[in-house]
Amino acid sequence: MSPLVRRRTGRRVLAVAALTAVAVGVPAVLTAIPASTPEAAPPGWSAGIRSYLVISAPTDVHSAKAAVVAKGGTVFASYDAIGVVVAHSTAGDFATTLRGVPGIQQVGATRTADVPADAYAPAVPAAPDESDEAPDETVGWNMSQIRADQAWDVTTGSRTVKVGVLDTGVDDLHQDLAPNFDAADSVSCAYGRTDTRAGSWRAIGSHGTHVAGIIAAARNGVGVVGVAPGVEIASVRTAEPGSLTYAENAVCGLVWAGDHGFRVTNSSNETDPWLFNCPDNPDQAAIIEGVRRAQEYAESRGSLQVAAAGNANQDFAGTPTDTSSPSDSEPFERTVTKACLDVPAELPGVVAVASTAVGGGWASYSNYGEGVIALAAPGGDGDADVYSTVPGGGYGMMSGTSMASPHVTGVAALIASTDPSLTPAGIRERLAAQADPQPCPASDTRCVGTEGDNGFFGKGEVDALKAVGGAVAATRRPVAVAGGSPE
Repeated sequence: MSPLVRRRTGRRVLAVAALTAVAVGVPAVLTAIPASTPEAAPPGWSAGIRSYLVISAPTDVHSAKAAVVAKGGTVFASYDAIGVVVAHSTAGDFATTLRGVPGIQQVGATRTADVPADAYAPAVPAAPDESDEAPDETVGWNMSQIRADQAWDVTTGSRTVKVGVLDTGVDDLHQDLAPNFDAADSVSCAYGRTDTRAGSWRAIGSHGTHVAGIIAAARNGVGVVGVAPGVEIASVRTAEPGSLTYAENAVCGLVWAGDHGFRVTNSSNETDPWLFNCPDNPDQAAIIEGVRRAQEYAESRGSLQVAAAGNANQDFAGTPTDTSSPSDSEPFERTVTKACLDVPAELPGVVAVASTAVGGGWASYSNYGEGVIALAAPGGDGDADVYSTVPGGGYGMMSGTSMASPHVTGVAALIASTDPSLTPAGIRERLAAQADPQPCPASDTRCVGTEGDNGFFGKGEVDALKAVGGAVAATRRPVAVAGGSPE
């Protein structure tokens, strides 16, 4: 799944909108791992290995693993609690053969490209050189627009609330993130299994660090302030080098979130290699089922999932044409039906977030769809983008639903801080109830629904002050920006 920074020329071209960083350090690079690796490559490793999700009932998972080996595969990782096995094989008929084994419910290839050799000897991202200088703290237009700056008078969030950033990794040494970072519960899930070595969860790009800053940059007098500057954040690096996030990576990240007490997770990405996964395709059906089970598992253990809707200006409720999939080999044009899902945003229980511009208007690049979009939040519009943290102690501007989603995640973390007894369903209900309804633009017939619930804004733009029980009568402060740059 690629990070959902606003794309100007298609899904896979990551146009980082005006990444004008202040005191940006050296970008993170990959370094060789120590001599002792988590697991050596299989004997005779060669190109041509493909990855699969093998799905069974949890009670049958041990038999499923035995069948994987018997049919010429290897078990790369296993999530026994949800009946999902990540298998590798060089056999061209592996999936077809395994589908005929009693007790195995689904088998699906997760990639259209070979598994890279790095999967067996993954590199640890190096810690970037951190800048010694940082600008004075500023409160961005985006924080004022959702009244986060007023919500902080009620709460900045509780240290008992942990938020997982499922993304490209986070620069934990950044002066605005280090005070709130939880290294003990951070991990890499790249390639589909956990790597708990120190630093494995660090940034392989700017995206995850930018998202983390929107959620919980510290209120410490420098740089920026996140929506919930008092909560803890953990990095779950789901992206591989090249910024692709496959189904097995998402499964790994969501199960980790459930097992490690994350109250909220943010996924500002899509599951590669398919923009939409269609249930009539056996490979894509297995992707849907595997990630769905992982999401349900995380929610059953108290974790709410929030996800970006994407930036292709497509109607989830319609029948769009997909020209950008697969993302890991040669894309081709296909028409998808309403049954095909953007994963994870369209999975049951996931809060799908659309993007607004400065002033609260709908951002024209945002995906939309009645009954799919839950909420909207500031994502920027090119003229006024979102200012947040980037690796190396720096700050920069980005736009997209990737930036909108962490605003909702931050508000959800504030809600969990004010009422620890709330279940994920309770947090979802509170998010919907506190939203500021936004009507469809009068001139845009693509927007369907009512002022209180429509395809562009869902229930409306999040309101952090209302979410934490602040004065309902309080008015939104005017939002001031100058050329899209922070004051």
